[in-house]
Amino acid sequence: MLVKDIIAAIEVYAPLVYQESYDNCGLQVGNLDDEVKGVLISLDVTEAILDEAIERGCNMIVSHHPLIFSGLKKISGRNYVERVVQRAIKNDISIYAAHTNLDNMYHGVNARIAQKLGLVNTSILAPKSTTISKLYAYAPAHSADAVRDALFVAGAGKIGLYSEASFNTKGIGTFRADATANPTIGTAGGEREWVDEVKIEVIVEKHNERSVLQALFASHPYEEVAYELIPLSNTNQQIGAGMIGTLVSPMEEVDFLAFLKQQMKTDCIRHTALKGKKITSVAVCGGSGSFLLGNAIQANADIFITGDFKYHQFFDAEGKIVIADIGHYESEQFTSEIFETILNEKFPNFAILLSNLSTNPVKYFC
Repeated sequence: MLVKDIIAAIEVYAPLVYQESYDNCGLQVGNLDDEVKGVLISLDVTEAILDEAIERGCNMIVSHHPLIFSGLKKISGRNYVERVVQRAIKNDISIYAAHTNLDNMYHGVNARIAQKLGLVNTSILAPKSTTISKLYAYAPAHSADAVRDALFVAGAGKIGLYSEASFNTKGIGTFRADATANPTIGTAGGEREWVDEVKIEVIVEKHNERSVLQALFASHPYEEVAYELIPLSNTNQQIGAGMIGTLVSPMEEVDFLAFLKQQMKTDCIRHTALKGKKITSVAVCGGSGSFLLGNAIQANADIFITGDFKYHQFFDAEGKIVIADIGHYESEQFTSEIFETILNEKFPNFAILLSNLSTNPVKYFC
């Protein structure tokens, strides 16, 4: 088992292309072709986590939060990040992180919170735009089926729960081959050709663009392939921040807060004033989600669950919603289970271990 094999399994589930611009996901320490003896999964990478990896015979750490967020100008052991990098290199331990790319997946961090709370009818709270494009490809009629099939195999034509979606228009294409060309139809240096062609239109998700274009070129009979790849402003309902869903049965606010505390294993919930109405619609965001408060209000959520709300941000609820701050670590602590599921399904007979340690830097005196 190689480092690149572990990474490939994770990135099929959470492609790096969907990480936020400020983030630094991916392989942070190590080499893609290094052999992996065991993987330790954690939320963060700390010195204690590195010690645990060494003690448990794991030479790769997979975490949610990146160890390195910004460039390191020096590695002299002045802080825990530099010390972990130094010791990881000395001990041949690879470190990989999947952070906001996993946050933005429909079946990612927020789906795991929704699952813990028993939410149904879930959807992305703030779907992303600019993550899908429209591909227009022009093929001779006798080759259109082969080209279309190749595009589907490469991942084109997926819209929500539907696959192999395309629109096809028959028409007449013209071209005149240069004397140095090698045309499939017609003669080099000959007259203008008139060819029955099919215009194939398919949706392409951002992470599939490269493979879809490779499939187009490989399957197309023409020396020069005519195509257009145009970014769309349509939102992608499978990619984005936060999640909203409903409870199977509405709950009184106090009862729901007690339920939330129990399910999310948190010692404390900071919240705004209760509204005196039952909780039905629930919005969630793992980590720091205050930027989604407006989306939660617009979606008519009764409560918004996240972490890291600042004092003055609580005022922004304005009596329209209940904000429940359960803590950053608490909202993301089950993320390790996602990595465990992905890797165990792909490599059922390999050593995939969950960390036994809590990396929460925040302590509560209750």
